[in-house]
Amino acid sequence: MTQLIPPGLGLLGLAAAFVIYRLIMRYSEGEPKIAKIGHEIHIGAMVFMQREYKMLLLFSAVLIVLLWILLGYHTAIAFIIGAATSAVAGFIGMFTATKANVRTTTAAHEDGAAQALTVAFFGGSIMGLAVASLGLIGLGILFYMFAGDPQTLHAIEGFGMGASTVALFSRVGGGIYTKSADVGADLVGKVEAGIPEDDPRNPGVIADNVGDNVGDVAGMGSDIFESYCGSMIATIAMAATLSAATLSALGGSQYNLMFLPLALASLGLLCSIAGIVIVRKFSSKSPEVALRSGTIGATIIFILTALILVTSMDITWKVWAAVLSGAVGGMIIGLVTEYYTAGKPVETIAASGETGPATILINGFAIGMQSVVIPLLAICGIIWISTELVGLYGVGIAAVGMLSTVGITMAIDAYGPVADNAGGIAEMGGLGEETRKITDSLDELGNTTAAIGKGFAIGAAALAALAIISAFVQAVSRNNPDFSLELSSPEVLIGLFIGGLVPFLVASITMTAVGEAAFDMIKEIRRQFREIPGLLEGKADPDTASCVDIATTAALKRMILPGVIAVGMPFLIGFGLGPESLGGMLGGALLACVLLALTMANAGGAWDNAKKYIEKGNHGGKGSDSHKAAVVGDTVGDPFKDTSGPSMNILINVMAIVSLVIAPLL
Repeated sequence: MTQLIPPGLGLLGLAAAFVIYRLIMRYSEGEPKIAKIGHEIHIGAMVFMQREYKMLLLFSAVLIVLLWILLGYHTAIAFIIGAATSAVAGFIGMFTATKANVRTTTAAHEDGAAQALTVAFFGGSIMGLAVASLGLIGLGILFYMFAGDPQTLHAIEGFGMGASTVALFSRVGGGIYTKSADVGADLVGKVEAGIPEDDPRNPGVIADNVGDNVGDVAGMGSDIFESYCGSMIATIAMAATLSAATLSALGGSQYNLMFLPLALASLGLLCSIAGIVIVRKFSSKSPEVALRSGTIGATIIFILTALILVTSMDITWKVWAAVLSGAVGGMIIGLVTEYYTAGKPVETIAASGETGPATILINGFAIGMQSVVIPLLAICGIIWISTELVGLYGVGIAAVGMLSTVGITMAIDAYGPVADNAGGIAEMGGLGEETRKITDSLDELGNTTAAIGKGFAIGAAALAALAIISAFVQAVSRNNPDFSLELSSPEVLIGLFIGGLVPFLVASITMTAVGEAAFDMIKEIRRQFREIPGLLEGKADPDTASCVDIATTAALKRMILPGVIAVGMPFLIGFGLGPESLGGMLGGALLACVLLALTMANAGGAWDNAKKYIEKGNHGGKGSDSHKAAVVGDTVGDPFKDTSGPSMNILINVMAIVSLVIAPLL
């Protein structure tokens, strides 16, 4: 009966999410003008999701047929469950975020900062709870069905492949959408026309606000979901192949070691709910204190209760120490990300704006590259500590430890786009300086929490991918005892270099996609400013629907190629060059993905906050030459941090999980 605890707690988490949703809906949408803006954003987001999921359904159908033919119906069913739960989690989170944004604006206008923080955070909390709960329900049910039979246990890996496929399209498609709209609206509105950000005269602002939801809520949720589930799947797979000697050293029960990832994730869900309560209790204090108290509080509760859980399952304390290394490592990566995107480096970039956009770009990119050092060393530390204590199983369980409190981590990340939307709605609705001051403060904090979330997602993706790669090596070795990955082997070296080039290729494709889509958006906004009489004077309404359609079409058209590359490369290299080359490719791709992801995410976040630092009145303030230079930096950083950088997390996990799924065929 213990096998039913994870899906049971998953249902409890969904019930908690529903209760929070009902609380959000009790808040007022505000006056009709404000409610209308919120409705337009909501409809735009729903249209995008519906069109994206239709395309995703066709792509997934091809994979389901292939899996059924090559690996049997168990794997195909697991794929369907993984894809469905990931898609539902993203949809729930985005649906709620587009209901919470307008209510956050009205709360800021009518009730003040504390109430606005509560609504925005509640909006993000549902995304976090949906990710954690649906992951437990889906994986918990499959574990209950397949764990007793070694022949069908491998099918669980199909769940990870389904989740990764949805995550790839949600993250890439959402990223292209949000940044094409953002870049187009900023360049024509702020730089060319000289009107403020989120000005209602700008035809691209609704599309920009829709993009915050489809990219940073639904996309990020799917991203974290696949790392969360991937780490558990890899750890279960490794536990299923442990030797008798290793089992004896760890506690003796193979079933307990297989079930432990689900048990830890179940515990993490309860700790996340506790963290949400902590944030609510501290919401009357500063937003920074409230959010940090919830995050750190949930992590500390999890670390302490995880020790009780591990020892109660008769597993050695060394496994708990590996869990601890993952949890602490995740906090370190988050704090370092916060420093580089909200600390002294941001002020340095802002100061360089006095000499023009070139120095803004040079300093921002340099800081992005420097920000890689400590997170990479933290990942190295996690790997060393966990493997020294527990062997390769330790890497998987450390990844689970980092991701178990995903409910609160994702809640704080998804809070950012809700707060950002609230500021945009306040500006479009003309609610005045006082309201905008509250929403701006929440938005600025949201930029930092989003940057921390991206850093956490990268670290989690790296550990989850490493765990999946370890499980891949063990799976191939079962059928091929002579299999090994030696740097002296030309097959491995060829794979290593191919793996290193794939992230750069995908980053180039996604950056180009944003540029091309933004060009279409720019032409449309310029056309409307030119052809709609009285638009710039505020005497006519813009055609926002055409901009939403341009961003949607561009994103859906351009997300296909990265998806085909990510899913197709393991098949191409594995069956074309062999499992040694595929193993090398995964190693090269892992390192390149992590380096690119951290550099792009942190450089982009630093450029964004440097612009906001100048807008507060520093270095000339809004409209100054420094501000114009910072807008250029922020525009370059947008696809860095919200499209190409996040795509790297998905890319490595998709390639790793596809490789694990096809391992028995190699």
